[in-house]
Amino acid sequence: MAKVNANYEAVYIINPTLGEEDTAALVEKFKTLVESQGTLTEINEWGKRRLAYPINDLMEGYYVLMTFTAVPEFPAELDRVLKITDGIMRSLIICKDE
Repeated sequence: MAKVNANYEAVYIINPTLGEEDTAALVEKFKTLVESQGTLTEINEWGKRRLAYPINDLMEGYYVLMTFTAVPEFPAELDRVLKITDGIMRSLIICKDE
């Protein structure tokens, strides 16, 4: 039987050179996207942290962790949107149920 909903975690890193308003707008954008397609359990803004290796000559990034429940097709769409959004340096989505 196919899964109706699954639990996911998404971590994304925002470019730290963006202003506070732009960073807050990106967080709100993805929060709204997840809420429109599933249930947002938790959003944790870790803030600026040092990267393990330079990305685009930057040594810091603004980390955000989201925990949510959604249908199995949604993470692919979320990943696509994260990849094409300016200001997102890296992202990772995992299914916690597996």
